[in-house]
Parts: sequence; structure tokens; C-alpha cells
Amino acid sequence: MVVEKLPTLLEEIRACRLCEEHLPLGANPVLRAAESARLLIIGQAPGTKVHATSIPWNDPSGDRLREWLSIDRDIFYDESQIAIIPMGFCYPGRGKGGDLPPRSECAVTWHKRLLPQLPHLQLTLLVGQYAQRHYLPHWYGNITENVRHYRDALPAGYFPLPHPSPRNTLWLRRRPWFEEAVVPELQKYVKKILKV
Repeated sequence: MVVEKLPTLLEEIRACRLCEEHLPLGANPVLRAAESARLLIIGQAPGTKVHATSIPWNDPSGDRLREWLSIDRDIFYDESQIAIIPMGFCYPGRGKGGDLPPRSECAVTWHKRLLPQLPHLQLTLLVGQYAQRHYLPHWYGNITENVRHYRDALPAGYFPLPHPSPRNTLWLRRRPWFEEAVVPELQKYVKKILKV
């Protein structure tokens, strides 16, 4: 049996052109990981700003996510502590209501090979519906109920979150319990895991 090495796998993923013909800006897989990472963030797919910079969560959504986690950019981008692996690695294009869903090829092709390379993970943040539908051992029918019942996902090592996009500001405004009760709990877990 051949033992896969994470640096080699990451090179292979960054060279992936599996669905390039469907990508309006071409292939540019964006992810970060190191074997020592203790926290994993699984989001949706890069937006145009992330595609242009090749830096995950390098946009207003990332600013809000870092606020929720109560960590700065230096810690957030420290691969030795935090891995960032979206459901789709490349910008999928734009639809009527915003960006298109992540391409399904990425998670199916790469996640099962990537996750075993991260043996020190203590918690995985499932950001948005695509990550939650794929990874949650249960599904409450919508993001609101998944997030409300986040404690049910903790035994499996998951913490469901809404997407921090500015498009979700209304969702947040209508659910003040998220920032009042869930975010402080999230911050406690992150602080303990990252020792910050």
C-alpha cells in the first residue's frame, strides 16, 4: 500500500483541471492545509476576490468569519494550525442570486484523500449549506436549524455555521441568538483548540 504525502497531494490538487471547461475564470484551486492543523474550515467555493489572490477567505466574508472566530489574519492563515478546504476549490461562476454552487467534482475527488492527511483535527467548521449537507450526520432541513442545534454535531467533530457573506446580514439580523449565544461558544472552542 502506498502512503500518500500531503505536500504531494496538495500539488496534485493545485494542478487539477478536472472541471476547467465549466469555470468562467479558469481553474485556480484555492486551499491550505498542513498535517499539524487542529482546526478545519470547510466552506463553499472561492469568490472572484479569492480567485484573483489565491488566498482563501480574503474578502468581506472572511473578515466576518475571523470576527466570529475572534482571531486575526496571522492566526487564520497559519496552516500549521488551521486548514482551509472548501467544497469546491475553484470559482464556479455567477448565477441569478449570487455565485453558483461549488462544483461537485472537488469534494468527491479530493476530500476523501485529503482528510486522512489531517490526523490532528479537533474540530471542523461546516460553513454554509453545501458543507453541512455533505458532512453532517443529520440534517435538520435548513441552515437555521442546523446552526441552532450545533451541539448535536459536536460529538462528530463538526460545528455548523451560516455563511458569513454580507448577503446573509438579514439572516443574522433576524436571528440575534446566533451572535449572542452561538458565536461565544464557537470562540471558546477555537480558543481552546488553537491555544490563543
